[in-house]
Amino acid sequence: SSGINAEWPLRPGNMDGTALYEAVACLFIAQVNGISLNFGQVIVTGLTATLAAVGAAGIPSAGLVTMVMVLNAVGLPVDMLAVILTVDWFLDRFRTMTNVMGDALGCAVVQSMCSKELAEMDQDTELQMVGEKS
Repeated sequence: SSGINAEWPLRPGNMDGTALYEAVACLFIAQVNGISLNFGQVIVTGLTATLAAVGAAGIPSAGLVTMVMVLNAVGLPVDMLAVILTVDWFLDRFRTMTNVMGDALGCAVVQSMCSKELAEMDQDTELQMVGEKS
């Protein structure tokens, strides 16, 4: 077994932007309604937003669906999502940018750590191709 998850190509690499968006939007809704969240509720908001982002589909505005779960976790009014909906199309661009930057950084780290092994694999492949042509 190679240890590679068979579902990996079917879902996005990370959803950091969605997790940040859901947590900040939840705190925004609390402030707009004049609700003070205690330390425990803020931690629950962060954890729930992170877990919801992992389960969110990689489609535009998927975070709105999972944000209902985050708002319910700390007892905030779900009907306030209408306020977020008005600017969601714009904020979605920043979520996507954050997710793509995270993926690019991850690729750069892997490339940096595995450059020697990748070069050896390239040489082996080239030798195999030359051997097949002969």
